[in-house]
Amino acid sequence: MRIPATCISLLALAAAGAPAAAQEAAPLAGTSAAAAAPNQAPVDPVDEIIVTATRIPGEVVTDVPPVVELNEQDIAAYGASSIDDLIGQLSAETSSGRGRGGQPIILINGQRIANFREFRRYPPEAIRKVQVLPEEVALKYGYPPDARVINIILKPDFASKDVELEFGMPPRGGTSTTQLQGSMLKIAGPNRFNASGEYTTTSPLTEAERGVVQSPDSVPTVATDPNPADFRTLVANDKKLEGNLTWTKGLGQDGLGGQFTLNGQVLHDITRSLSGLDTVLLTDPSGKTALRTLDANPIMRRTRSDTYSLGASFNKAFGGWQFQSTLDAVKGVSESAIDRRRDTSALVADAAAGTLAIDGPLPAVAGAGIDTATSNTYSIDSQTTLIGHPVSLPAGDIGVTLKGGYKLNGIESSDTRSVGADVSLDRRRTSGELTFAVPITSRRNGFGDAIGDVTLNLAGGVDKVSDFGTLWNYTAGLVWNPTDRLGLQATRIMQEIAPGLSQLGNPAITTYNVPIYDFTSGQTVLATVTSGGNPDLKAETQRDWKLSANYDLDIAERASFRIEYFHNHSTNTTNSFPLLTPAIEAAFPGRVTRANDGTLLAIDQRPVTFADESSSRIRYGFNIFGRFGKANAQGQGRGGSDDRPAPPPPPPAAAGGPPAAAPPVGGAFDPARFEAMRAKFCATPVGQTPDISQLPDRMQQRLKGEDGQVDPAKVAEMRQRFCAADGANGRPRFDPERFAKVRAALCPDPGKEPDLSILPPEALDRLKGSDGKIDPARLKALQARLCSMPMPGAQGGAGQSGPRSEGSANSDGNGRGGGMLPFGRRGNGQGRWMLSLYHTVELTNRILVAPGGPELDQLNGDATGSGGVPRHKIELEGGLFKSGIGGRVSANWQSATTVNGSGLPGSSDLHFGSLATFNLRMFVDLSQQRWLTGGGDDAGFWKGARFSLRVNNLFDARQRVTDGSGAVPLSYQPALIDPVGRFVEVEFRKMF
Repeated sequence: MRIPATCISLLALAAAGAPAAAQEAAPLAGTSAAAAAPNQAPVDPVDEIIVTATRIPGEVVTDVPPVVELNEQDIAAYGASSIDDLIGQLSAETSSGRGRGGQPIILINGQRIANFREFRRYPPEAIRKVQVLPEEVALKYGYPPDARVINIILKPDFASKDVELEFGMPPRGGTSTTQLQGSMLKIAGPNRFNASGEYTTTSPLTEAERGVVQSPDSVPTVATDPNPADFRTLVANDKKLEGNLTWTKGLGQDGLGGQFTLNGQVLHDITRSLSGLDTVLLTDPSGKTALRTLDANPIMRRTRSDTYSLGASFNKAFGGWQFQSTLDAVKGVSESAIDRRRDTSALVADAAAGTLAIDGPLPAVAGAGIDTATSNTYSIDSQTTLIGHPVSLPAGDIGVTLKGGYKLNGIESSDTRSVGADVSLDRRRTSGELTFAVPITSRRNGFGDAIGDVTLNLAGGVDKVSDFGTLWNYTAGLVWNPTDRLGLQATRIMQEIAPGLSQLGNPAITTYNVPIYDFTSGQTVLATVTSGGNPDLKAETQRDWKLSANYDLDIAERASFRIEYFHNHSTNTTNSFPLLTPAIEAAFPGRVTRANDGTLLAIDQRPVTFADESSSRIRYGFNIFGRFGKANAQGQGRGGSDDRPAPPPPPPAAAGGPPAAAPPVGGAFDPARFEAMRAKFCATPVGQTPDISQLPDRMQQRLKGEDGQVDPAKVAEMRQRFCAADGANGRPRFDPERFAKVRAALCPDPGKEPDLSILPPEALDRLKGSDGKIDPARLKALQARLCSMPMPGAQGGAGQSGPRSEGSANSDGNGRGGGMLPFGRRGNGQGRWMLSLYHTVELTNRILVAPGGPELDQLNGDATGSGGVPRHKIELEGGLFKSGIGGRVSANWQSATTVNGSGLPGSSDLHFGSLATFNLRMFVDLSQQRWLTGGGDDAGFWKGARFSLRVNNLFDARQRVTDGSGAVPLSYQPALIDPVGRFVEVEFRKMF
């Protein structure tokens, strides 16, 4: 049996992301996929279902297997409140084991963006699909391959408003955080508008509130003196206000002329932290001493920072090339006011003369004023890329990416506490890069069936940096997919990196009374710490290898296993000042100040340069997505997870007439509704303006000109396509009954095998591998597309994954989702579960501090950071979601480490115990809880409402640090390592 082209058209609509099938005229008018996806090759009207589009618009097209992909139902199961929140929950999948770079690279609809702030506050309900891709894919978009790529595909038609209120605090009290957020979003095809505001306040937490044991030399000897622990903060008082606007405009008809985005953000932040009290050591004539605190006026630091950001981007297709240009400008202003220590020399003299009792009342001491540290930074970053496939080879088209960029940034800083601390630096960077993706063999083109798909990636670039000269980079990689399930990659990376201007030019800031563990003496002391920039840093050279393999597992709904090997080697690396071990002090003797008796007094912790670093590691893990529970009578689609009862049957047929049609609800195609809409539109005589009020909003806008009136030319074009859908062109019309048979045969009940006999021989051939047998991966891909399609005329459309959410319980009735698609969907009653587990094993980690200097083995007792480098790390995430109720658990574990002491008398090794932390997240969509809504379909106030509970560090775990005697050093007290500990947060979210 051959499947008519109208079935192909319906599938192509879903696969290509065309607007809702029941309401978009253009794709429904024709019966070929070309109408639904104008940028894709047309589908032969007599071809089979197999040839429909396999990618939706905005997907990243690459031979590199994705780390993970999430559809709408998967995203709903995370219970995230924003795209930012969703990405935070995907940390195990989005973090790079390479150890380079920072945050993952974000694409929107397969396009570069100026800055992530443009989309940070978008609700996750606006997302159609998320792709997480390996580091190699970054090259295609002009980024270095040091971070994973997250491609977020938005729904083409969406509107929502939401308000969120969050409150969190540790059960032990002491501090709390309150956050109020509000945003609105409207997506209409290529046009988008988003406005958001956020206010966050955090109350301070002091050492006294956590019972921190004070260093003996900091505790007043007179009981009536104020306790400095009451005036030393572990968590600063913070108030933050943020506003953000993003506007995207499609240029030309339907955005075919390109897309322009403009974004602006303002961030205002005020923090206040306390550094204890002024103290004085008094000695009377007899030699007795007393440590006194002057009064209850703390040493305070007040910092005010304002950040102003402006971003713009432009995307346009030129023939076979995609042009993308971004501009990101940021201006930051920060000012810190730090109280000076008061002059106590008169008190010391009076006590020594016997005129002041060392344990009596102290006279008032005048304030010494304040010091001011300021920092003004600016950054203007422009990047332009051109992506295309200009040359064809037997195995496919060569992919080419050209990138050019110009960046201007600078910093001006000053500090009244230091002479000559004023810094004024600026940097100009001009860059260019060329990337090739050369297909060597391809099974799709019949060129290399025995080998598989092989692609060679080559990239080279140059940066001209004004203060560092010319920096080079190159990348060479090979991608080999011997089968549809298995993907192998090998990549060699070399790049030269200049230190950041903040690392070079941040003002020097001094902080008093910082608890520091002195490995030389084995004691914790209160030392003066200097932070800031170091203008003597050097450019770093990185030479890395990455090998990886990805295998799709044939378990659950979908699953994949990934293993990666990394080898990093760098020279002249910039680092924060490391842990003050004897080896580090010997390498940087000028950074440490000691008293004559050897007591540690001060440390200069500004960045340093290490001569050489080398490390290697293996990271492997898996992601599994599955379903649980029994599907209800609604259908067998692979769609939503709501277990609402099946809809009522259609009304009985009138006497002697055909069966009455069920009411058109859900996102499914309703032939009767389409025919009525088409007939009314086409009944208007040529030359007259048709009544377009019955058409969807988006179609109405397409028919209007710049003056807002109906454009006759656009009406004529629409009529040509829309009114030819009556079968006059000889193409078969949609047959719902036949489509239902095909879908039922390929999407059987759980536990049953699909019936492939319904497919014609040509279609079966497309499902076969090189061995002539049905390839499970190809069959699974077909089922994933077909079984997620809604049944025409079926209420709710089990598995509905189209861009709109008409008819859902939370739809606004105008074809716009209102943001509640995942929760309002009527699914097949099954729940969803997911599990990911990753294990990282450090193989080597060595640092040469300076030429001829000490070499540190961070896996065997040496350290540059707190606790050294754990040899093992495990990341676990798992979750369940059903009927609008979900829960997730994430866990992180790292193995124990030891940091060697100096071996001198009084010195001791430090043992850092293993640490396991668990985070719990639970949420409930209140509109689906019948006990709350009264059991009806109208949820009333609870429509779009969700309550969430989050517990970070569920078991209040803190790393235990002990010395050789088993005692906990004062500077490694649990409250100093993690002052907050278990943190409980509740959130109420309401979408409109």
